Amino acid sequence: MQDFPKLVTAGPAFFLSAWLLMLFAGALAGDVGIRPFGYLTAMVVTIALWLVLVPAIGAVARMSRRR
Repeated sequence: MQDFPKLVTAGPAFFLSAWLLMLFAGALAGDVGIRPFGYLTAMVVTIALWLVLVPAIGAVARMSRRR
């Protein structure tokens, strides 16, 4: 039951991180050499990052619990 609040907070955290990604991409577009993109593209990039990073973070967390 302790994991349910974490799951509930993941939803708003996803939308917030996509919004922040859109803002930072727009602010740094000239310096980085990319075109600014919209919120939907930021959501797709955020989903991709979460799909790559969450299993890696989970694996690291499991390894640290065993020690």
